[in-house]
Amino acid sequence: MSTEIVLRTLFIGAGATLCMDIWALLLKRLWRIISLDYALPGRWLLWMLKGRFIHRTIVNTPSLAGEKVIGWFFHYATGFLFAFIPVLLSGSQWLLAPDLSTAITTALVSLAAPFLIMQPALGFGMAASATANPRQARLMSLLAHLIFGFGLYLSATIFNTFLF
Repeated sequence: MSTEIVLRTLFIGAGATLCMDIWALLLKRLWRIISLDYALPGRWLLWMLKGRFIHRTIVNTPSLAGEKVIGWFFHYATGFLFAFIPVLLSGSQWLLAPDLSTAITTALVSLAAPFLIMQPALGFGMAASATANPRQARLMSLLAHLIFGFGLYLSATIFNTFLF
């Protein structure tokens, strides 16, 4: 994989993740809906270093220094990694001619991470089944990932229009 492909993909991943963050900010400001506190994934990662991978729930696990910074870093690193999915699905030409269907497919594929890994490990159950309102939690995850997918398409389009 060329350096140009990697750099384009990282830019697109950062833009898509930023779209998710703007969406979360809008939810909070307009409708008072609070999204995931990224200190919690940071706490999860830091506790992994101590040998603990699964929590009941992460909210009840003692906090650790630096968890918020680690959590935000992890959030963007995940966005960078997920931005490679369209390249895997459609090849590097997707970076030059992005299509919305591949971006939305990527969003749906990326839902496997929170539903099957993060939420169970944080003590929220498979696909948020152990939360107070699983349907709402699933819907919020779906919407966030769809925004990420749209952000992939938007970021790739912006990159191609204004930067190259």
